[in-house]
Amino acid sequence: MTQHGIFHWNELMTRDAEGAKTFYGKSLGWTYEQFPMAEGGIYWVCMSDGQPAGGIFDMSGPEFEGIPPNWFSYIAVDDVDARAEAAKQNGGELMRDLFDIPGVGRIAILSDPTGAAIGLITPEPKN
Repeated sequence: MTQHGIFHWNELMTRDAEGAKTFYGKSLGWTYEQFPMAEGGIYWVCMSDGQPAGGIFDMSGPEFEGIPPNWFSYIAVDDVDARAEAAKQNGGELMRDLFDIPGVGRIAILSDPTGAAIGLITPEPKN
């Protein structure tokens, strides 16, 4: 299992995935692999020397109105349900219901008491 409490994954949330892929590809040498999303669309996994380095998420849809492009981070936790509940008890606020991504893990998106958004993830075990 991924170590509890450390940053686990970063993804670029953008309205121009193709432009971002071009920029990071030319600047860092990243290549990309497609990962189809259950709700439609493509999530791009950024690869560096054959290893996953992050992701690119296309922020299309009205639920993203007013959100500027940004890099979003996820912290690995031992039990996302329990840690999300602890966050709520300590002034955090869930921004959406917890959800599962098959092959990836269970995720909570919340804001801390300062208003900063963060993701918590209990990754699925790697085989």
